Amino acid sequence: MAHSLSLSELVAQSEHLPVIPLMGFPGTQINLSTLKQNEFNWSVQFWTLFELARHFEPDGLFVFMDLSVEANALGLPVRFPLDESPSVEHAMVRTQDDLHSFYKVDVLADGRAHVVIETIKLMKRHLQTFAGGYVIGPYTLAALMLGATEAAMAVIDNPGLLHEALNFTTYIITRYANALARAGADMIAILEPSAVMLSPRQYREFSGEYTRQIVDQMETLPILHICGKTTHLIDAMVETGAQGLSLDSLVDFPTIAQQVPQDVVLIGNINPTAVMVDETPQGVYAATRELLESMAPYPNFILSTGCDLPPETPLANIQAFMDAGRGRELQPVSVQPDLTRFAQEPDWLQDGIASFSR
Repeated sequence: MAHSLSLSELVAQSEHLPVIPLMGFPGTQINLSTLKQNEFNWSVQFWTLFELARHFEPDGLFVFMDLSVEANALGLPVRFPLDESPSVEHAMVRTQDDLHSFYKVDVLADGRAHVVIETIKLMKRHLQTFAGGYVIGPYTLAALMLGATEAAMAVIDNPGLLHEALNFTTYIITRYANALARAGADMIAILEPSAVMLSPRQYREFSGEYTRQIVDQMETLPILHICGKTTHLIDAMVETGAQGLSLDSLVDFPTIAQQVPQDVVLIGNINPTAVMVDETPQGVYAATRELLESMAPYPNFILSTGCDLPPETPLANIQAFMDAGRGRELQPVSVQPDLTRFAQEPDWLQDGIASFSR
């Protein structure tokens, strides 16, 4: 539900710098699950997130990042590999009539949407940390429905169809976002990666305005995430009203921090691959401390990764990231699944995890 405090106020009142890495996928190393199992089964996804929370104690934890949930709920064809992120196979909208065929679909009746909703309910019940959800951005969902190239061309030659699609995706996303909020999500990040290719003017018309509508109706703390080099879009992103901007490692945080208002929180932005996957724990620690030192003058900051961490991210590197963020020396990392935590839980949770672990 709606928070009485803004994100910037929560950060200001925190006893320490909030540390919230965008992780989910690496937790499959702990309980030996697959990404597909986590995407289809809320007890498995919660188990994975519980293990991450138990071992690393972040200040916030998001559900698995998945850009296909709303598209899948609408009936778009989605490919589900065992250990890779799902992806929409091809677009289905060429005309307004094609678009109208989706109007009758209730995304909240979809099974995978319920996986996320139920996972958040469990996070709120069992984890002593901020629970985060994700929704896709309006332009990115429209691009999945129309096709990425076709959506980009429609900005120029068919804005009417694109705006109708955006009105529809805004409605769908808002409805799903508030279902996550009512399930207990303390914050929701709007994922709008396709918008990175737009100019500031195009972004304001075809993404920012619709994102603002979602933010205005969101019943919890709104965060906006766009991958890639988004320096040219920062002012327009601020205009959406998002209380936090989650930005990729290509953005220079100390420079941007001078540009954004103090009531907008910057979230990021350690490189999720070049640093978190490829570096040693010592390298991760050094890179994280360097970012912290450069951002020390700015109170509107949450330490995070620039994007979601890949499944193969070494757990020792996550530990190094957390240690640097907490201002302590590097700690050894040792992770093992712990099923005893669920001994007092309802039968459905015990049975789901017990059967999975056999």
